[in-house]
Amino acid sequence: MKEIWLCSLVSVALVSAVSVIGIFTLSLNEARLRKVILYLVSFAVGALFGDAVIHILPESYEQLGRGLDTSLWVMGGILGFFLLEKFLRWRHCHVMTPEEEHLHPVVSMNLVGDFVHNFIDGLMIGVSYSASLALGLTTTLAVLFHEIPQEIGDFGILVHGGLPPRKAIFYNLLSSFGAFVGVALALIVGVHVRSFGAILLPITAGGFIYIAGSDLIPELHHDVDIRTSSGQLIMIVLGVAVMAALKIAQG
Repeated sequence: MKEIWLCSLVSVALVSAVSVIGIFTLSLNEARLRKVILYLVSFAVGALFGDAVIHILPESYEQLGRGLDTSLWVMGGILGFFLLEKFLRWRHCHVMTPEEEHLHPVVSMNLVGDFVHNFIDGLMIGVSYSASLALGLTTTLAVLFHEIPQEIGDFGILVHGGLPPRKAIFYNLLSSFGAFVGVALALIVGVHVRSFGAILLPITAGGFIYIAGSDLIPELHHDVDIRTSSGQLIMIVLGVAVMAALKIAQG
């Protein structure tokens, strides 16, 4: 159990550290930053789909069986993320867009949404490590790949919303501590509620499918240039390939 706690806390610490990545984008012009983010988003799509389908779902079927229950929990995850996003009026701003578009989610709402998002990331990481160290690792990587473009977008929202860069970094880092709350809850409750982790696994898969399909893929359709689209496809395949390679390495 100590090993699970250690791995989980190290993982959420790495994910939380990504919250300061926005400061490194200040030297990039908007056009170059947009291209970089689009490719990062593409890779994240592949990693999230890959982790959900290659790692989490097989583990879910093994723990809950291949009956209707597992499928319904996956659907529950998709619908749950949809309702959460509706409730918070929160969209993942993964791609830098003109300032007026960034003013739609106000700074305070973005920070609340980011805290909840990080809390759920922590839950998913904790539950995955409770199932197995290998699953915890792949889930951490999938979350990490997703966090990089998202945190760049969040930084842009906060700066365009009127916060100085230093304060934007500080508040972004502060919201990242939701991941520690989530992972602690997952590990503590998981010990006392036997089916907690088993049920949250397919919900996690549904959440990853929703994030990749609803939030990330639409961002990739803004640019229909054949060269850019080909690069996006390659990055998506690469993200899936990384998850497949990890599965093969695990035997």
